[in-house]
Amino acid sequence: MKLNDLQTTSWTLARRAERMNPSVLREILKVTDRPGIISFAGGLPSARTFPVAAFADACANVLREDGEAALQYAASEGFAPLREQVARMLPWDVDPAQVLITTGSQQGLDLVAKVLVDSGSKVLVETPTYLGALQAFAPMEPEFVGIGADAEGIDVAELAAQRAGARFLYVLPNFQNPTGRTMSEARRQALVQAARELSLPIVEDNPYGELWFDAPPPLPLTARNPEGSIYLGSFSKVLAPGLRLGFLVAPPAIAPKLLQAKQAADLHSPSFNQRMVVDVMRDGFLDRHVPTIRALYKAQRDAMLAALTREMQGLDVRWNAPDGGMFLWARLPEGLDAVDLLPRAVERGVAFVPGAPFFAGPADTRALRLSFVTASQEQIAFGIATLAGVIREQLGHRP
Repeated sequence: MKLNDLQTTSWTLARRAERMNPSVLREILKVTDRPGIISFAGGLPSARTFPVAAFADACANVLREDGEAALQYAASEGFAPLREQVARMLPWDVDPAQVLITTGSQQGLDLVAKVLVDSGSKVLVETPTYLGALQAFAPMEPEFVGIGADAEGIDVAELAAQRAGARFLYVLPNFQNPTGRTMSEARRQALVQAARELSLPIVEDNPYGELWFDAPPPLPLTARNPEGSIYLGSFSKVLAPGLRLGFLVAPPAIAPKLLQAKQAADLHSPSFNQRMVVDVMRDGFLDRHVPTIRALYKAQRDAMLAALTREMQGLDVRWNAPDGGMFLWARLPEGLDAVDLLPRAVERGVAFVPGAPFFAGPADTRALRLSFVTASQEQIAFGIATLAGVIREQLGHRP
């Protein structure tokens, strides 16, 4: 029998698989990752911040001192010394038993979705919100409800009006992806008070909180309401994303189920990487290392703000000035669409991310996200000037 004579297998996809779509950002990065492109698109930390020498030493130390255990299967909860370090570095009283080491904070989002979301469950999110969270939650078939927000954070009154039946609120209070905004102290107090009154769980995502420029952000929401919150953190932005290590802090009522979901997903996060992080973080390494990241990113933010001010004069483009993180949020003049503008910008050698994919509901097609951390100051100046030229050209072609 010839191979061609065999009947073609018919695969039937699960309903949740139909809701899995390629990451818009990853698809954009495929286009923008060409040589010569100045990219403001990727949410990547600057490779200049990676402590390569420290990890080279840690790798040798781990293999020499604990090599067999580092290369073996390990506990699903994570390496105990790392969980203890995480508990110590958080600004509220955390039992290490509440800490679950995840394969990147993205896995934490996936575990939350598997444990808390049924088909048709209402999930509240900011407007706009992190695209990766929408991707992680979507296969569980939730009903997303976007809650309005301003420069201070989420609209608490609208949140209360939408509370009925919601499983949780997902929120990024610090230097949010995509907007770069930070929730104010007053808004945090109001949000936590409302969440308690409404008995609404909060999922707080904080990958960027250590990347502040002039002053640290206010106390996390979870610190104010630990029994009503799940907290997600990451080592990707302060050490290196290739480690694929994050962490989740959950109250005792929900922690066992999250652990069971983790066991089903991948048994445990890389034990070798966990030991390396413990070795690197000894003796206060992060206290010395993270300020160098802040200084670099602040200088690059300032370069982008200066370039926008200089190049966008007369174009009616608006943008914010984030106090930390990796992104700023801009809005094109009336009549322009960021999705339509992108290929024209790429043709001229500059890339950004259109804002529309970050909305759970109706999108702002004029919005776009600019990352300032991977391009040099010279590239930022040239890239923003190029982008302004493309916008000027499109305005001239507008009907």
